[in-house]
Amino acid sequence: MLTYPEIDPVLFQLGPLKMHWYGAMYLVAFMLAWWLGIQRAKQPKSIISPEQISDMIFYSALGVILGGRLGYIIFYNLPIYLETPLLILKVWQGGMSFHGGFLGVLVAMGLYARKINKGFFEVTDFIAPLVPLGLAAGRIGNFINGELWGHTTKVSWGMVFPYAGELPRHPSQLYQAALEGIALFIIVWLFSKRPRPTMAVSGLFLIGYSVFRFIIEFFRSPDAHLGFIAFGWMTMGQLLSIPMLIVGIILMGLAYHRT
Repeated sequence: MLTYPEIDPVLFQLGPLKMHWYGAMYLVAFMLAWWLGIQRAKQPKSIISPEQISDMIFYSALGVILGGRLGYIIFYNLPIYLETPLLILKVWQGGMSFHGGFLGVLVAMGLYARKINKGFFEVTDFIAPLVPLGLAAGRIGNFINGELWGHTTKVSWGMVFPYAGELPRHPSQLYQAALEGIALFIIVWLFSKRPRPTMAVSGLFLIGYSVFRFIIEFFRSPDAHLGFIAFGWMTMGQLLSIPMLIVGIILMGLAYHRT
């Protein structure tokens, strides 16, 4: 069993202002996306110029934050937030939904594509490889917060998390950082390095994320207030990943059918 490295969730404090690790991980995510976007924009025949990356990241950040928060509220904890609306503002305590953030980014990219007069899928193909490392940073934030832990386990790398009882558990946040973050980044980035038909990169991202997320959910404890929501074993994360997988397969099929 490994010792969970209990880290103060507050990275630093200046008077009444606090910077939490969770918030810092979002800044890291956006900075990584900006830097990767610059590198991608320098590639031949890029539809986005390096000068346009800052605006694109700004639109994306709004989509992630607003969509992620609203998604968590609607998909995971609506009764609590209706009872205590002020909790909506406490984003440093966690409570962000990837699927909500994903929908928020889609809306933001639709608006951005219209602004620069480009096709929607042209823009999503460009931004898809920039996303996974940001997901990894967010999962590390979850790990530091000691939240979203896994099922109890006897594996040698199990950890006893604060507020999760005395039994060791899978560090499922790190599994997600490794698969949904690093592994997915390598797959989508390398795939996008060569010319691909429109929608192919977006489709691969959707397929890769949904498959990795579906698998990892078998190791991650479901939200206590939701539990398993279908068939006695399916979690909300798995249920929300199924439409992503279907859409990803359709996009890949359409992309290569038209070529």
